[in-house]
Amino acid sequence: MALFLGISRVLFRSVKDLRLLTAKRHRVKGKWATTRPKHLPTRLALQHFDATYSVQLGQLWPSVRVALLSERKYGALFNNFSNNQDLEKLQAQGCRDFISNRDDPTSSEHISEFGAEEDSSSVSTVSSHVDSQQQSPLWLSPNIKCLVFPRGDITRFKPARPDKFSLLSYYLMDAASVLPCLALGVQKNHTVLDLCAAPGGKALALLQTQSVRFLCVNDSSVSRTSRLKRVLHSYIPKPLLTDDKLRITSFDGTMWGEIERNSFDRVLVDVPCTTDRHSLMEDDNNIFSRSRVGERRSLPQLQVELLLAGIIAACPGGEILYSTCTLSLNQNQGVVEQAIQLAEENHGIQLQVVSLRPLVQKFRNTFHFAPDLHLDESTSHCR
Repeated sequence: MALFLGISRVLFRSVKDLRLLTAKRHRVKGKWATTRPKHLPTRLALQHFDATYSVQLGQLWPSVRVALLSERKYGALFNNFSNNQDLEKLQAQGCRDFISNRDDPTSSEHISEFGAEEDSSSVSTVSSHVDSQQQSPLWLSPNIKCLVFPRGDITRFKPARPDKFSLLSYYLMDAASVLPCLALGVQKNHTVLDLCAAPGGKALALLQTQSVRFLCVNDSSVSRTSRLKRVLHSYIPKPLLTDDKLRITSFDGTMWGEIERNSFDRVLVDVPCTTDRHSLMEDDNNIFSRSRVGERRSLPQLQVELLLAGIIAACPGGEILYSTCTLSLNQNQGVVEQAIQLAEENHGIQLQVVSLRPLVQKFRNTFHFAPDLHLDESTSHCR
């Protein structure tokens, strides 16, 4: 018995010694670690949204909350530059282009629900030198096609296939993310700036209009800009990627007003934000991580600076569209109001908010739009 106890002590001492030699990251955590409360970013985000959006949205919040926590359902932005037959195949599977079907009174039976409740996106348009809000005719490009599966159909899109020129046939994105590109109203020979362009879905949609004379796409992150380049090269023919038609940059977007002023007919400012759905679904790279509290709190100021830079970059009579992926009033209406004020006080630019009610009417059977939008979340610019 004594011999057995002696061997046990030696083995136990050996085990302890080996544990000390093991790197800390490879050690097995004690039981206390499995029961200790964890402040996951997704949980912190949900607590924040429950406190904020329940007040902001009232009775709408429970349904919006369910939508944000549900599995994302994609749309397929069709690539007009590809030569394969995937469009016909998708239509044969029951997919519908929600844009071309917008005026069909029965379209709500065929098209999936998207919009503010599903991807929490917000769009804003402003135009310069008139003070009052006006409602202008909405011009939609006939060349943009975005296909969705019928409501209730949870079928996933298969990966897009390349054609003989190695161009992919469609790009998967939230269907609501196409709305800013439609609202921007790009027309023949327009010059366009996409100030925060990565990962590239909206830039692709703008190019699908086949009306852009020159497109400048920018993102402050070098790594995201590299991804943006890969996306564009996977969908756009090389003749359209030349310097006289497309420019890809990685500058600080807040400084764009000093780089290029009065230059673009249309400016898209799709700013970094709390990205509500991602914040609720993914702990990785989550803006609600405790290490990113300062970054999250400074978002509205960054957004104002980006929108103001976009306003300065637009030419007289041009239009600027501000969009986010959040329901936050501070990051939407508050940013637009502050940027309009700063543009007039500091730069003598008078801006006019353009109503997007026509867009709401056209797609009311496809999307759920938030009621009582004070700025209709779209911006246009004149001098």
